[in-house]
Amino acid sequence: MSSYYFNPIPTSVHLIPAGVSRKLKIPNLLHRKKRCGTSSRSSNITAFYGLKTPPYELDALEPYMSKRTLEVHWGDNHKNFIDGLNKQLEKDDILYGYTLDELVKVTYNSGNPLPEFKNAAEVWNHDFFWETMQPGGGDTPKLRLLEQIEKDFGSFADFREKFIEAALGLFGSGWVWLVLKREERRLEIVKTSNAICPIVWDDIPIINLDLWEV
Repeated sequence: MSSYYFNPIPTSVHLIPAGVSRKLKIPNLLHRKKRCGTSSRSSNITAFYGLKTPPYELDALEPYMSKRTLEVHWGDNHKNFIDGLNKQLEKDDILYGYTLDELVKVTYNSGNPLPEFKNAAEVWNHDFFWETMQPGGGDTPKLRLLEQIEKDFGSFADFREKFIEAALGLFGSGWVWLVLKREERRLEIVKTSNAICPIVWDDIPIINLDLWEV
């Protein structure tokens, strides 16, 4: 039988007014490779993507997410995606020089994902996931975010119900997102399978929720 784990909806984010560009919070990652020296005996200095520590202690989300869950989900699963991506990049100099969000879009390849896409997107998704939660969260949104939610969903209660329905209705492993649609200038709940990230469609993620079958 499939079971799902999901967290309470984080609300400590503010919606950027429609039409205003929003710079996503991407961790400071080293993504270029530099070779030093010209001799075959010269040492090589190689820098890859790194594992970013969550912005809170690993037990800070209890009782909703235990310290053990963080240790496994962040310390093992998330780390495995980074390690896998770095191994792939060792063999492909063409992909050097991209920021992580650029790498996700390039490897998505207009819906024909390159081998590196899964790991790159999972790293991006998880980096964003940890940032959308905080200890003591769960209050009603404020300011423009609440106004936009009420405009697009009727009320925060209606949004919360629809978000939970989307999570429970996701088949297999994947993500549920609240995104801002640039062109339509509205919020939308989006479900994606496996590692797909809405930035490949130029949506602006507000929050995300990781779901998987066990």
